[in-house]
Amino acid sequence: MNITVFRAIRAAFILFLAVLVSAQPVMAQSILRDAETEAFFDEISAPLIAAAGLDPNNVEIILINDKSINAFVAGGQAVYVHSGLIDAATSANEVQGVIAHELGHVVGGHAVRYDEGASVASGISIASLIIAAAAIAAGASEAGMGILSAGQQAAMGKFLAFSRGQEGTADAAGAQYLSKAGISGRGSITFFKKLQNFEFRLGIPQEDSYGRTHPLSGERIAVLQDTYSVDPAWSAPLNPKWESDFKRIKAKLTGYLADPTATLRDYPETDKSVPARYARAYAWHKSAYPQKALDESLTLVASAPDDPYFLELYGQILLESGHPTEAIVPLRKAVSLTGNQPLIAAIFGHALIATDNKAQLDEAAQVLKAAVSKDNQNPFAWYQLGVVYEQKGDTARAALASAERYLMEGAPQLALPNAQTAMAGLREYSPDWIRAQDINMVAEAKLASLKKRRR
Repeated sequence: MNITVFRAIRAAFILFLAVLVSAQPVMAQSILRDAETEAFFDEISAPLIAAAGLDPNNVEIILINDKSINAFVAGGQAVYVHSGLIDAATSANEVQGVIAHELGHVVGGHAVRYDEGASVASGISIASLIIAAAAIAAGASEAGMGILSAGQQAAMGKFLAFSRGQEGTADAAGAQYLSKAGISGRGSITFFKKLQNFEFRLGIPQEDSYGRTHPLSGERIAVLQDTYSVDPAWSAPLNPKWESDFKRIKAKLTGYLADPTATLRDYPETDKSVPARYARAYAWHKSAYPQKALDESLTLVASAPDDPYFLELYGQILLESGHPTEAIVPLRKAVSLTGNQPLIAAIFGHALIATDNKAQLDEAAQVLKAAVSKDNQNPFAWYQLGVVYEQKGDTARAALASAERYLMEGAPQLALPNAQTAMAGLREYSPDWIRAQDINMVAEAKLASLKKRRR
């Protein structure tokens, strides 16, 4: 076989496989965690999860820091929502439409079945590669390359058709879940119309979805409009609490992520609403105007003294502005009102440590141990717990907390020595020693895997 032609075939095949891999959802690097936002997701998704026949204890709605308008599932029962989608949405009902669709993927096992479409497509491509190679070896180079090109096109068409089929199935399932939960599908339609307008602005042709992983938004709107318009829930009123809460978490997200100048433009000081004050408090805090940030947050607390999230914000601004002692009262109350919500408890524990009052360390240890017991996926809480143990002179448990944090952050090379330090200082076969041993084994396995990949 001509070596140049062979290399061309091989390069084309590798390119095809790369396209297949790149089409799969990739885990975002930055997960955004906020107690109020997570409570909101839990509340608006609960009736949909029940309608889908899933256990709410096994389903997570996770917010990730990505400006694109997207949501996806990547195995298991976790739904990942991009921050850009929250920014683009105008109602909780629209977000529910997206979540219902993604739950359709979960129930359908689409993330698991993704390889089915890829394997069929790659099978076609491999077959065309073999036939093309035979043709080229026989001296018909042009015919061989033509066979390869046609095979690649057929393979990609097969894969894209598989993906579009999954999307259509998830659309139909999502519509069923909304209906069963008595929630209007209007938000689903309005959100798809936003996507359609986005496609228009990008110049995406609207005549044919053949070359796409998803059906065109116009096609989906036409199908879903017929389904939703005859559904009894179509005219159901929107839940006023969910819609009010959505405005709050959207404003909070804007204040946290956006440039402060843009936030203050979108939420001017003339706007005295709760969402606007929320957004401005974060904007002022980010742009180093602590008094303005405190004024906004204190106004919120004054308007609702038992709102735990207003208290959390006020306490956090005090803490991060260098006033940890003053932060303790509002944060302690926020923790109490939320039944020891672990994210808020972690901030409270930090405030207790930051006072530099050794008498506060026992309470900080108690608060932080309870926080990681409820939610062990919070590296900040593990870090603070490690600080407490270090200040109390418990080097072994400080190392164990660090090992937990580093393993969670994907740094096995740092988790391993900390786990070994912990094991050396803990009573053998005690619960903490066994946990350190587990981390040691996991970290060693991860490092061995990384080493193999580099070869």
